[in-house]
Amino acid sequence: MLQAFRNIWKLPDVRNKLLITGLILLIYQFAAHVPVVGVDPNALQSLLQPGATGAGLINVLNLLSGGAVQNFSVIANGVYPYITASIILQLLIPIIPRLQELQKEPGGRDTITRYTYYLSIPMALLQAFGQIQIFNALLGTQQIIPGFASNFLLTVSVLFSMTAGTMFAVWLGELITEQGIGNGISLIIFGGIVAQAPGNLARLVADTAISPIWNIALFVAITLISILVIIFIQEGERRIPVQYGKRVRGSRQYGGARTFIPMKVNPVGMIPLIFAQAIVTLPAVVVSFFPEGAVGNSIRDTFGNQQGLLYWAFFFFLTVFFTFFYADVMIGNQDLASNLQRNGGFIPGTRPGKPTQEFITRVTRRISLVGAVFLGVIAIMPGVVDLVNSVLFSGAYTAGASANAASVLTGSGLIILVGVVIETMRQLEAQLVMRNYRGFMK
Repeated sequence: MLQAFRNIWKLPDVRNKLLITGLILLIYQFAAHVPVVGVDPNALQSLLQPGATGAGLINVLNLLSGGAVQNFSVIANGVYPYITASIILQLLIPIIPRLQELQKEPGGRDTITRYTYYLSIPMALLQAFGQIQIFNALLGTQQIIPGFASNFLLTVSVLFSMTAGTMFAVWLGELITEQGIGNGISLIIFGGIVAQAPGNLARLVADTAISPIWNIALFVAITLISILVIIFIQEGERRIPVQYGKRVRGSRQYGGARTFIPMKVNPVGMIPLIFAQAIVTLPAVVVSFFPEGAVGNSIRDTFGNQQGLLYWAFFFFLTVFFTFFYADVMIGNQDLASNLQRNGGFIPGTRPGKPTQEFITRVTRRISLVGAVFLGVIAIMPGVVDLVNSVLFSGAYTAGASANAASVLTGSGLIILVGVVIETMRQLEAQLVMRNYRGFMK
């Protein structure tokens, strides 16, 4: 493997791609430290306190923004508006016939990509406004940006600068995809997770309620086991056999090949975790708008501080539900049955057309059950660690990220880290093999 890395560095074009990727990630981290105008640093620190209300949602936003939320920088939205716009268009394609036709036309996917960029702008404006309002609701009497929504010029400046920051981040991501190595958007999130890891680990070690040796051992064990399971599940697939019909033209025979459709056990990555995390925090945000009371305080403690059986059961259910829902939408958008029929292919033992689509959907739902349970377990891992800590260390602080070994990288973070590393290694391997060098795997 070391020889493979030496060979990569010897290749000038691959070396340039790696340097460009590193430089762009560095620029992103610089931009992540440029704060939005008017931010109150004391209010921001209150929001980032371990165990504060809405800590789970803030952690996810911080992760997706590459660590920009903790500075409330101009790229605090990260690339999330672009991801949201992309998901919205994927959901609209099976509903709007014109988009379905456009997807099948030559160059149609490029047009849909352009629509995604256009839709990212209003999504960025909406997210910037919503994010500030949610942070204000979580803070109670304080405001993250005093005067926002009441001062017209300040409001416009904040919204425009955060929207520009989002499009700048998306542009950097696309620049990595075109000129560097790997998927740029994923690499930006990857860089943010790696940048936050040392700080999270230091807070874990500094916690006095639980033994640091136990915390470190638990962190190492959870990380190693999670990586192995993630690789096993993410790379797992069910291969559906496909047969192509034979065609005879003159004295020559074409077609007749056998191949397969690889159906991933988890075709949706960590997207369901993000959806579920955003929804599960909403009850705590909503009760913040109402006067205090016993019911409101109970909801705020459960969903804002991420504790209790109700919170983790609801989180598990949402993750499983969104995994099935998003997998169904993705497979439906690919329209595999029509593509097979158009190219003269068929699944042996299944009639072309609607029966083929029903068969593919049935197989997808069956194997998605494993992926859904896997993501559900990844989602509730911090709750399991809290439970173990509360049993072993009586009176330990068991709600929040500071003393939780499973929250240092988070489940979503580990899935992104493993996915990005595998994808980048595959691209580097392809570059080596293309130039007749030995790859990473013998």
